[in-house]
Amino acid sequence: MTERTCASLSLDLDNQWSYMKTHGNPGWQSFPSYLDLAVPRILEFLRARGLTITFFIVGQDAALERNRAALRALAQAGHEIANHSFNHEPWLHLYSEAELDAELALAERHIESATGVRPVGFRGPGFSLSSTTLRVLARRGYLYDATVFPNLLNPLARAYFFATSNLSREEKQQRKALFGTFADALKPIKPYRWETEGRLLLEIPVTTMPLFKLPIHLSYVLYLSKYARPLARLYFRMALAMCALTRTQPSILLHPLDFLGREDVLELGFFPGMDLPREHKLALVGEALDLMAQRFELLTMRAHAERLLRIGGLRTMQPQPAPA
Repeated sequence: MTERTCASLSLDLDNQWSYMKTHGNPGWQSFPSYLDLAVPRILEFLRARGLTITFFIVGQDAALERNRAALRALAQAGHEIANHSFNHEPWLHLYSEAELDAELALAERHIESATGVRPVGFRGPGFSLSSTTLRVLARRGYLYDATVFPNLLNPLARAYFFATSNLSREEKQQRKALFGTFADALKPIKPYRWETEGRLLLEIPVTTMPLFKLPIHLSYVLYLSKYARPLARLYFRMALAMCALTRTQPSILLHPLDFLGREDVLELGFFPGMDLPREHKLALVGEALDLMAQRFELLTMRAHAERLLRIGGLRTMQPQPAPA
């Protein structure tokens, strides 16, 4: 029996405090959380559709006892658990090798303690990536990275975020690679392998629209729906059709805010799409995932990675060190 073309789904489990921290809002140091609200809703949403996906978990959340029941429920439901760093700092690419090694080790320890699973996949916060990160990931035995975001709108997204933020000039400089750089936009959309220190590490980029390299993750589709819901639907349908036409196996990204409306988290009103009601978001996300399930076999990131490696034929690339 021929395997269906596959696609993967993942969710970056960014918490309320991590958005506040990146945005420069006070009060994030007490680690305010919406996990008790968001996780049960997301789990029920996925269960109703028979979907198993990958959750990229922040180590700091796993370190707090009050979050552990919610995080444990993800693993108990059969979802893949992956690493989204410990401190969720989008300037992770500025860390030294020793700092990166300690950051990953700390996140791994707390994530495994909370969920019973040692992660084999990683995504950098804010799509932050460096050759040093890849080297440390490969050395620590990771199966795949999923940080690269080849999106031509990265500079516009960053400019919008900065314009609505409370960041100082120095903090904006620190976050200047937020959402990825222009160099990231030039990277391939299809999966490939990094070779570093003689080790190979699979890269599964966050899929953007083939040829045009425009974002197609669900937060962006929801943002478009503010202006024209039929247009947002058509845009996502066209993106999936182009993936099929170019034989791109899409890896689509979700966020907790895709499942939370303006009535749920008033403190995050600055985030694009957080002026939409909950039911509007849930209906559109449901339509999008149902459409994907019709076209593709939906897998976790790990299952997608294992299938890619089994089939083979992937190109190999060398990480380029960041300029001084």
